[in-house]
Amino acid sequence: MLQDRLGLSERRACRYVGQHRSTQRREPCVAKDDAALRGRLREISRQRPRWGYRRAHATLRQEGWTVNRKRVQRLWREEGLRVTLRRRKRRRLGVSTIPAKRLAAERPDHVWAIDFQFDQTADGKILKLLHVVDEFTREALAIECHRRIDADRTVSVLDRLVAERGTPQFVRCDNGPEFTANALRDWCRFSRAGSAYIEPASPWQNAYVESFGSRVRDELLGVEIFSCLAEAKVMVEDWRQDYNHHRPHSALGMTSPATFARAWRTHHGEALAASLRSPYGLTPRDGDTPTLQPDNNHRLSQAVNL
Repeated sequence: MLQDRLGLSERRACRYVGQHRSTQRREPCVAKDDAALRGRLREISRQRPRWGYRRAHATLRQEGWTVNRKRVQRLWREEGLRVTLRRRKRRRLGVSTIPAKRLAAERPDHVWAIDFQFDQTADGKILKLLHVVDEFTREALAIECHRRIDADRTVSVLDRLVAERGTPQFVRCDNGPEFTANALRDWCRFSRAGSAYIEPASPWQNAYVESFGSRVRDELLGVEIFSCLAEAKVMVEDWRQDYNHHRPHSALGMTSPATFARAWRTHHGEALAASLRSPYGLTPRDGDTPTLQPDNNHRLSQAVNL
């Protein structure tokens, strides 16, 4: 092409393209069965898209072709018959009644966040933990510990919590198979609780329960060795009670979640809420309903102490 279009000599054209001059001295000999072999390779690739040239070569040998592996490899590459990349499997996504990234808890039992965590006992068997956290008070409402937890068991845990505390307004979770199953969808519909599914691969949208899981891993699962399932259940429940009633929480003004929840329910009134929400002592306008956020917990603790 360089010689024909630019009028270059053979020596200079070969030097520009980095090709030895001997390649221009002899025309390549194309085998008589080259076209038929290429056609058969394309046909094998269409029939077996996950095959490579090695299996194609073995198939040709079984069919009676006299061809070596290197030739099949060269023709396979020249025809562009590469193994196609696997497509990502379709994920089953839950249907949200409100976008998870726009939902913020405003009171106790407003938003419950649920998630799973895994560990194992000393014999190597799997432990599966279901976390249920109140996003406003940071209380660990439940840590269910079993070898296997499916959608039905998840619903039974939520039913038990509803009998104790009432129905939450929203349930926030990821798109795991236990949460996108019909059991949890039916539970949300019958209990009139909204669902807030986070976007795929976006754990930061479920940050409260993810942070809680890291505390469980750091302070319990990474420290204790459980000999059996019964011991794991007892120690997990003891840790949950200690977390709720005695462990200071930095987001709650270094008070425990249970103490904060009790103080919020006791002292939540219009005047107190207004003074806590505004650092300048401003009062809300007529018709406004002030709410207490966890960020003002240090003021709440000071008010309780007074």
